[in-house]
Amino acid sequence: MSRENDTIEAGSNPAAHPTPDGWPVALRGVTESVAATLGPNDLWNLAALGLHAPDEPGEPVEATTWGNTRTRRNFHREGGGVVLFTADPLLFATAAMTIREEPEAVVEHADSWVAVDADPIDSGESGGTSWERWALEPREPGTVETTRPGTINRGCGAVIEATVAASRLDVPTYDTDMLLDRLAFFEQTVEKCGGPRDRAAFELVSEESGWRERRDEDVI
Repeated sequence: MSRENDTIEAGSNPAAHPTPDGWPVALRGVTESVAATLGPNDLWNLAALGLHAPDEPGEPVEATTWGNTRTRRNFHREGGGVVLFTADPLLFATAAMTIREEPEAVVEHADSWVAVDADPIDSGESGGTSWERWALEPREPGTVETTRPGTINRGCGAVIEATVAASRLDVPTYDTDMLLDRLAFFEQTVEKCGGPRDRAAFELVSEESGWRERRDEDVI
């Protein structure tokens, strides 16, 4: 199966959103992924990672790590990792909200993946949090295990946005009350529009972040 066909079957327009060389899927804007990086305990850590699509052909895909995370440390230690693509909200939420370690890089519900080299290209600090930007280059052509129609589900989208809001609750530069209101809205969206795995994923976000308890304290 050619990469061009993979792109078409994934529901993308190759002319509008080309597939970067070696990557298994087309990328546009910021594409959410799960990064599997090998830790010093020989287990693969799974974490959410936003991929910035290149503006011009030939430019690398970039990603930014925030804080002294396992992904950042493992990128430095191993020089790269494996990027997984998934449409499963529970896999994404688990990677984003918990410390999940696996014996293998590729896990159930990963639709495609690619092993990458990660080279640091910039770093700095924003709002009291250190960040580091990475250029990601495939070590070999990626693998497509499952292709899906390009459907859109508001429940899954709300779960992804909820992980972002929850991760910012303790960051001083963000308004906590506004974030709690967003999470309450996302909860309603998931209940109305999501399926069983969307709801399970949102419950995981809620349990790990404790946002409901914090909102109840503010009300009292």
